[in-house]
Amino acid sequence: MTGAATLLKDVFGFDAFRPGQEEIVSAVTAGENVLAIMPTGGGKSLCFQLPALMREGVTVVISPLIALMRDQVRALKAAGVEAGALTSGNTEDETNAVWQALDDGRLKLLYIAPERLAAGSALNMLRRIGVSLIAVDEAHCVSQWGHDFRPDYLRIGELRRALDVPLAAFTATADAETREEIVAKLFDGHAPQSFLHGFDRPNLHLAFAAKDSPRKQILSFAAARKGQSGIVYCGTRAKTETLAQALRETGHVAAAYHGGMLPEDRREVEARFNVEDGLIVVATVAFGMGVDKPDIRWVAHADLPKSIEAYYQEIGRAGRDGAPAETLTLFGADDIRLRRAQIDEGLAPPERRMADHARLNALLGLAEAHECRRAKLLQYFGEEADGCGNCDLCDTPPETFDGTEAVRKALSAILRTDEWFGAGHLIDILTGTLTDKIRARRHDELPTFGVGQDVSRHAWQGIFRQMMGHDLIRPDPERHGALRMTEAARPILRGEESIILRRDTLITKTRRAAPKALVSDEDAPLLSALKAKRRALAEAAKVPAYVVFNDRTLIEMAETRPQTLDEMAGITGVGAKKLERYGDDFLNVITGEAARLHPSRRKLAGRMAGSLYDQLLQVQSDLVRGQDGHEKPLSCSASLLAKVASHRPSSAEDLARLLGEKRAERFGPAFLDVLATAD
Repeated sequence: MTGAATLLKDVFGFDAFRPGQEEIVSAVTAGENVLAIMPTGGGKSLCFQLPALMREGVTVVISPLIALMRDQVRALKAAGVEAGALTSGNTEDETNAVWQALDDGRLKLLYIAPERLAAGSALNMLRRIGVSLIAVDEAHCVSQWGHDFRPDYLRIGELRRALDVPLAAFTATADAETREEIVAKLFDGHAPQSFLHGFDRPNLHLAFAAKDSPRKQILSFAAARKGQSGIVYCGTRAKTETLAQALRETGHVAAAYHGGMLPEDRREVEARFNVEDGLIVVATVAFGMGVDKPDIRWVAHADLPKSIEAYYQEIGRAGRDGAPAETLTLFGADDIRLRRAQIDEGLAPPERRMADHARLNALLGLAEAHECRRAKLLQYFGEEADGCGNCDLCDTPPETFDGTEAVRKALSAILRTDEWFGAGHLIDILTGTLTDKIRARRHDELPTFGVGQDVSRHAWQGIFRQMMGHDLIRPDPERHGALRMTEAARPILRGEESIILRRDTLITKTRRAAPKALVSDEDAPLLSALKAKRRALAEAAKVPAYVVFNDRTLIEMAETRPQTLDEMAGITGVGAKKLERYGDDFLNVITGEAARLHPSRRKLAGRMAGSLYDQLLQVQSDLVRGQDGHEKPLSCSASLLAKVASHRPSSAEDLARLLGEKRAERFGPAFLDVLATAD
């Protein structure tokens, strides 16, 4: 059977595995039960796609969204792999083609949605087609309290038992608690071979900003990245519509996406996003796991996400190709109040609400961090990291101050008003602002009235927001959102602990420079030309542009400028099938001239057999009229030379069986010399 490294190069176009992939591929291929936690963009899909090609039988892939399945099937077919999906979105012809491939024994990967497992006929169908491996994508969906719970994922453990085949589960988003749920529900509590390969996405620039005219902040961020594909996540459906309209009015190509849209309208936006360069989708989290586009250059949050896991997964949709990508998350006091209320007013049991508050606290801690955000984020997932140099806090370290006294004054105001008021009224008390509400309640007679006059109202808003971020105060849903003190604040109030705050984070920082260009100025025109060719080929084939080649592959082409098909085959992401299909087109863009190779030689491009073919061809030309140059001309066909180069016979007898007696007599010794020195 063909080895993993050979398939990796010939099918997927990669010279080497990414960190962690090889050991996972080995375990899955060997039939081990596997749980792999890998960062988005770390190459999860290859860890079950490659073993599927190395194992007998069919690998069934359970994946949560139709769009995700269709994209992966398209990419596999483009690489020459027999794959198919049985989904409710299939046409009759597509479904028939899948069944025909299964009946013929050609299909290696079958994608199905978890909902299909609810049908009684599903198990019999999977038994009949000879399933030898189950791969579960987005395995965190099995977590009942997670942000992407899918009830039908709970059936997968039963399926594994019924088919009695190994199961490999993959996800990029799983804290320790979620990992325990995956093991319990998919593997019956029997620990699989587990791989935890880091959560770091070093190509992502991380940034947070306190809300200060949030629409302008998003428009400014998008303007600095005009022409690049991006996603803006919003907390409400209405905001997606208004923000998408604002982006269009400022010259961007933008579309809204949310759960209230008709299914066909959502599918149209998904299809456009996959195919169009530079489209911005303004979406609720409904635009989620189906996003498989590798060249998204930025993700912005117009509102605070629900948890640190949700944040990590949503920003992870940027830069899956490994090229630089940007993120920005806006947050404010209203976001914190909303997220607290959603937890407190939910139906979850008390212990789950406590866990959800802890997750939100982790995200707020990241938002209000004073030092490297990446180190803070990775610390949450149990990893250690030093300053990254690729986040806003490393770019511009914030000014901090000892906020202990200010926090104690704010807490005093909260307690002296019996925890019945929100930040606006409390700031009026602290700044000594006489309002009708202050007079009516005689709060101007409180000892705390006016004790914070040395701090501006703007700065007090930042202090209250940071207090909520540090979970010192929380909005009380039973008191219409009035702020109440938490146990965490008592040591500060009693003078037992101090707290450091950032200096008025509502003051707009110096705007970060526009993102670094993907290539040098010298290579930029060629990259644009390569993208134009990619777009034309993708439109003609009616597939997303990245199915042809992703951005990273085009960047490498622009920088290295291959001149031959052999050199083109060395580009990351250019496998044998894509080289055969697209090699000439892209070489023509780079050199202005397509490669002229015999079709038999073209199929060997980029492999050792290609180099052998060239050497054999040279030897043949020297001997076409024999050793003395006076014999009758004799030669081998191109396809025959290709067979010799591919099979590499090691004896005169083996070579004679390929060439026949006459050709073996003339070329045999010289050909064997070439083959013997090939290693």
